[in-house]
Amino acid sequence: METSSFTTNYKMNNDLTFFTNEPGASLYDRFKTTLKSAKYFDILVGYFRTSGFYRLQNAFDNVEKIRILVGIGTDSKTIEIIDRAKQLNYLETHNTTKSIFSEEVASEISQSEDKYEVEEGIKKFIELIKADKLEIKAYPSRDIHAKVYITRFNEDDRDYGRVITGSSNFSESGLNGNYEFNVELKNSCDVEYALKKFETLWEQAIDLSNEYIETINTKTWLNNDILPYELYLKFLYEYFCEEINADENQHIYLPENFLELKYQSQAVATLKKVVDQYNGAFVSDVVGLGKTYMTAMYAQGLPGRKLVICPPPILENWKEAFISFGVQSYEIESIGKIDKIVNKIRKAGENKYDYIFVDEAHRFRNDETEQYRLLHEICLDKKVLLITATPLNNTFYDFISLLKLFQNPTNSDIPGVPNLKNFFDQRKYRLIQTEKDFGKDSEKYLEEVKNVSKEVRDKVLKYVMVRRTRTDIVKNMVVA
Repeated sequence: METSSFTTNYKMNNDLTFFTNEPGASLYDRFKTTLKSAKYFDILVGYFRTSGFYRLQNAFDNVEKIRILVGIGTDSKTIEIIDRAKQLNYLETHNTTKSIFSEEVASEISQSEDKYEVEEGIKKFIELIKADKLEIKAYPSRDIHAKVYITRFNEDDRDYGRVITGSSNFSESGLNGNYEFNVELKNSCDVEYALKKFETLWEQAIDLSNEYIETINTKTWLNNDILPYELYLKFLYEYFCEEINADENQHIYLPENFLELKYQSQAVATLKKVVDQYNGAFVSDVVGLGKTYMTAMYAQGLPGRKLVICPPPILENWKEAFISFGVQSYEIESIGKIDKIVNKIRKAGENKYDYIFVDEAHRFRNDETEQYRLLHEICLDKKVLLITATPLNNTFYDFISLLKLFQNPTNSDIPGVPNLKNFFDQRKYRLIQTEKDFGKDSEKYLEEVKNVSKEVRDKVLKYVMVRRTRTDIVKNMVVA
């Protein structure tokens, strides 16, 4: 009860001394109040983040001058670089400091939230620099580790100013997110003391205002010189970066005398991306391209329990592949024992397996059989890999049954096709009508089959299927 009473009184106090970022006591709210009457605002922090500035950008409208002094040398590597530069000469120190600052700004922008307010905040920051209302400098020393905010009011205002010091850096988390501890001093002697120290450091610091603008314009996406083609290339890279950088991102153990081929590591990267996004995938390379080995390479890096369901004649092939590639935590069972697998899962609980691999998955294209019902129960809420060189046996409608093993048929993750059942039913109806109107042997019917097949491929399968032919491999085969 005492704690509750204290908190209530704390929130009701409109003239706080301490700011912890608890409700009613955030540094952000305090600055919004004091900056309305500020003439000068000086910031001394270990590091500056635009995420802090954009929060307060509108509060700076009436401030005549803003100075930001940041510390360079906050990690051991940076300290080493700066110290080495100091041993050379003054110019080298300045150039090195600017280079480090530029890298930090570019890194921050690349990792910042992708939202309008952040972009507007950065533009406002640059606008203030160009209007000579804002300056930013860096102090090239590892000795500076302060967080000080000095506000000076107009001459006819309440008093000289305020100084806030504590744990908060000028960032979103420092102003509004983290639990911090800051104190505000109001005596003019305290403000003058802090200002004197700030002025001394400011005189020794390196001006980075132009460096900031140049970095934004040349090293980040926030500029007006990006051509549509460059944006298109960036889009392609971001979408395919996992496949492009497969060799760097994948650490795959290969058995002795096993030739490392780039198309395989790229396939593993693609599989990971597809399964993570859609909860499952088809592995449908043509016969002889090593679907079993590719699956073993993929399974090698997976956490949790894996279950392989395959025809009896190839049980040993799967065991040999998983042993050779060092796959951990797996079981390999025969398709003929699917009822026993279900009973085992029911006894052990639904979380017995995390990944289900089904070889010759086309055997389960009919969702009206008991075998399919049992497999569907096994795959429920699991990541599923359907391995088959012949995913299409009778008609395109085979796919809907297989897709239901890892996708909700009426609420799917496939872009643009939220209802898979309706999608396939509509195309099935089109074929039935075309056959009824023109006959199954007519050119109209054959043309409609091609149209439907293309729609299924382009609107559904391209998202969830990995399939390469021998021609694809020969054209693109590279030894890694």
